[in-house]
Amino acid sequence: MAALGGRGPAAAALLRRGPPPGLGPGPRRYRYKEKWAATTPRIPSTRLALHHFDVNYSLQLKELWPSVRAGLLCEQKYGALLNNFSSLDYVTQELELLNATDFVSEACKKVQQSQQGAAAEEAGRGESRSQEGFGEGTTVTQAETMIQAEMSPPHRASISSNIKCYTFPRGDITRFCPARPDILGLLNYYLMDAASLLPVLALNVQPGDFVLDLCAAPGGKTLALLQTGACGHLAANDISISRAKRLHQILRSYVPTEIREAVSVTSCDGRDWGQLGGGTFHKVLVDVPCTTDRHSVMEEDNNIFHKRRTKERQMLPMLQLQLLMAGILATKPGGEVVYSTCSLSPLQNEHVIERAVEIAETQFNISMHVEDLSHFRTLFQDTFSFFSDCRLGELVLPHLTANFGPMYFCKLCRV
Repeated sequence: MAALGGRGPAAAALLRRGPPPGLGPGPRRYRYKEKWAATTPRIPSTRLALHHFDVNYSLQLKELWPSVRAGLLCEQKYGALLNNFSSLDYVTQELELLNATDFVSEACKKVQQSQQGAAAEEAGRGESRSQEGFGEGTTVTQAETMIQAEMSPPHRASISSNIKCYTFPRGDITRFCPARPDILGLLNYYLMDAASLLPVLALNVQPGDFVLDLCAAPGGKTLALLQTGACGHLAANDISISRAKRLHQILRSYVPTEIREAVSVTSCDGRDWGQLGGGTFHKVLVDVPCTTDRHSVMEEDNNIFHKRRTKERQMLPMLQLQLLMAGILATKPGGEVVYSTCSLSPLQNEHVIERAVEIAETQFNISMHVEDLSHFRTLFQDTFSFFSDCRLGELVLPHLTANFGPMYFCKLCRV
């Protein structure tokens, strides 16, 4: 008790209980307020991306943006790219029983019907046209040739009938089952955004063409190029070694050994291809890194809108321009380049095209012609939703009834 100042048991009990309310130190939360503020969760990258898109795409797409926004935030729709190197008889039957259709073959039928209809119409007027326009000495065969030359782009469209991709009708959100291996171990189809096939179809590979896929991984478009059966040689490149390994895996899972021998897979900086393989290729696909809009609003993992990647995101148009220029320089005179992104951004799409055409002309004396791809809208309007106001190239918009894309593609011809 002496240690307690001789105040007795009551004082000792009081000290054990602590000081009266209001006389002790403040609550612990005030001491650690600064620490709590420092550990406040950051704004998710997906929310930053959506805010960025709301500000910019609402100005670009205007009244279309709400529906596109809803599409971006909902589950993506897929197509089943058939593997021509696998046994396909039972696969096509199964898919058709599920009410899936090959949207590429449907477009080919449209072309044939348009050509037949135009030919029949002109044949009916044969005599009058001979008198009025062709002259008496013009044969029927010559007249038909002249008629074909006058046909509109939809009738002149060339689509590889070897590429087969099944999709479900608009509004049908049925999922495809995982692919199964055949007796040789090759998977029967590859699931991908069906809009990703449009750049490959636009490239229009011809038999024996030397083709470069400049940014190839993960490999869907590379596989589609092989499905054409027309590549004399295919160079598939991706700067990322890990992504190139994934590309190798795709090729092993879908392509027999003898076909893979015609494919060279490299992991170079695509910007160097202008020097490494200048003027070598008939066709070049430049599917550049971009903001991958759908991924950016749906996935935190590897999101380009993370605050640590701000500088990288801002530099994307410059990187895209450099890659496109490398693709142009790698193309033979008379060759063709298709540029594509999975972004809605004009800064990553039309503006890159315009700048590349300008640089090719002024710095390299290369004349590039931007091809009109508006016939793609006519051919594939039953499958995809297109943006009608795209100044150069074509843009597939996500839509709840046809939730593919976004996918931008533009074709350049080296004159």
